[in-house]
Formats: sequence, structure tokens, C-alpha cells
Amino acid sequence: QEQLADSGRGLVQAGGSLRLSCAPSGRTFNRHAIAWFRQTPGKEREFVAAMSWSGLYTKYADSVKGRFTISGDNAKNTVYLQMDNLKLEDTAVYFCASGPVFDQRTVQSWKIYSYWGQGTQVTVSS
Repeated sequence: QEQLADSGRGLVQAGGSLRLSCAPSGRTFNRHAIAWFRQTPGKEREFVAAMSWSGLYTKYADSVKGRFTISGDNAKNTVYLQMDNLKLEDTAVYFCASGPVFDQRTVQSWKIYSYWGQGTQVTVSS
């Protein structure tokens, strides 16, 4: 069974950068869509970015477009979320997830993803 490990937690000042990593434990990614979501207390899990494992397709939430980049490294079997120009409102627990199909119409819904990482805290300070 695929399990995901997400990492890269950190405290960073507004305007700074941080990179998160996600890798399946012990196996290669065997799903076609890998995504990042984030969540703050009392709020629903929010879509951040997604990519097809082939790397051909990506999608971003409007709130992070132009600042965050999702990418994959096949050799390392790892997906990254590069976060630049971080803002206070980016503070959240970030989760990676993998799902069966990359579909532009549904990729933003957490419901399509079968496997999740444990979450990693990102805190942006002023």
C-alpha cells in the first residue's frame, strides 16, 4: 500500500522561500496525479497545486500562482513544492496526496486522492 511522506517544515519570514518534498515510502509513485493541499485550524483543506506524474500537466490555486511551483524528480521519485515570496496567509499545515487520474476538472478536489502524507507545518512570520 502506498504511503506518502511529506517533509520540509519550517519557519520563514514573509517574502522568503521554502521547499517541501513528498515521496512514497518504499515504492515509486503509482498514481497519475500528485497534489499539495493545505489546512489551517477550523478550515477545510485547500487545494494548492497538482501535477501529472508525467510532468505534462500542472494546476495551481489562484492564491499561489506565480509564487509556487510543483515539480517532480523521477530519479529521486520525489515531488516538490517550491514556495517563493511567501505571505503570512500561506501559514498552514501542508499535505501531499496522490490520486488515480489527473483531470483538470477534478484535480482541485481532495476527494479524488487516495493517499496522503502526514502533513508538514509551514509558518510565515512578519
